[in-house]
Amino acid sequence: MPQGIKSLIVLCLLAAAGVAQAGLPIEQWETKKGAQVLFVESRGLPMVQFQLVFDAGSARDVGRQAGIAKLTNQMLKQGAGGLDADDIATRFGDVGAQFSVDSQRDMATLSLRSLSDTSALDPAVDLLAKILASPSFSEKSLQRERVRALTRLELERQSPSEIAQRRFYERLFAGHPYQQYPSGDARGLKAIGRKDLVDYHRQYYVAANAVIAIIGDISQRQAKDIAERLVGGLPKGQAAPPIPPVPMRKSASREYIAFPSKQSHIFMGQPGIKRKDPDYFPLYVGNYTLGGGGLVSRLSEEVREKKGLAYSVYSYFLPMRALGPFTVGLQTKNSQIDKALAIVNRVIKEFVETGPSAEELDAAKKNLSGGFPLRIDSNQKIAEYLALIGFYGLPLSYLDDFVAKVEAVTVEQVRDAYRRRVHPERMLTVIVGGK
Repeated sequence: MPQGIKSLIVLCLLAAAGVAQAGLPIEQWETKKGAQVLFVESRGLPMVQFQLVFDAGSARDVGRQAGIAKLTNQMLKQGAGGLDADDIATRFGDVGAQFSVDSQRDMATLSLRSLSDTSALDPAVDLLAKILASPSFSEKSLQRERVRALTRLELERQSPSEIAQRRFYERLFAGHPYQQYPSGDARGLKAIGRKDLVDYHRQYYVAANAVIAIIGDISQRQAKDIAERLVGGLPKGQAAPPIPPVPMRKSASREYIAFPSKQSHIFMGQPGIKRKDPDYFPLYVGNYTLGGGGLVSRLSEEVREKKGLAYSVYSYFLPMRALGPFTVGLQTKNSQIDKALAIVNRVIKEFVETGPSAEELDAAKKNLSGGFPLRIDSNQKIAEYLALIGFYGLPLSYLDDFVAKVEAVTVEQVRDAYRRRVHPERMLTVIVGGK
């Protein structure tokens, strides 16, 4: 990497922590082939951040080999257009760009950060476009990545927490696409061939199935040109079909999985909320008091502080395109499982019935509102939010309105939402540990 580029990158990274965005003028349009684009012009640093999102997560593994979504996504880094993985890494490095990929249940992502000077930006964008349009999916790379994926699976099987979480999703979303674990399983990974990767990429990595988020030191005209270049080599295709609704649970159930450990890892919960859920803010704000506020939450106070039954206990909602999980998690000694779960259930039932006190709600609002600027204090974080806004169809004012929405939540709204949406008597509990 040239010394001048290296020095500029260091200065930009040192300055990045001080970047603040006051009101985001988000511009939105579609490329000629139908990709959604969300753009924010930000002249504070000579850098540009890109986040490309495709509806190509593990929920699309259904009818295919388990793990193909993640493996396809990971293989994008391994070669394209006559370049191998080392060539790609070197070319990005030579212009000071950083490139990464990720795959979850709803989405697959590609991220790029580059200097805004065209001598660095143009080759970085062209290389990303080549990776998108012409991945090689070579047999040699496939074998190498398959071994890595199988090794990760083996490590997961040695972790009681990973075992519990995987089983929790399998049971909670049984028969639904969210049942698919992103890392797949050994049988699926061993069955994936090059043609399978090519077919998956051809179906889901298309322009009409893409969202492009851009923020940084370029004009709208430049952003429009770059967006066209990024997806220009992709077929237009069509958006992936809607994810089916998640069925609600009708009764409680408990599953115990033996594991040689002194502590048991416990996950309990139910289907929770969608990204565009009308109850999102009452449930989100209320959860801070229930189990999302760390040591000041009710679950922590009752289970950890008063009884000493767990070092950590928490709850959270994970909103997704369909209903994502509402999860309560903790670790406790094997001999204390029943006692800890009895207290957890009591706390949840009491909260569903009464909601937070006025004082608890005020504290939750202050913490969530006060901490929100830290969630958008860098262009990378903002790009991730822009991608979420585009992918889930959230309003362009989502970030600007967030604090006001939190502040507007009332005790009555929290109580009403929890009574309608959270059902302790129907929750799934998965326990992994020693007897």
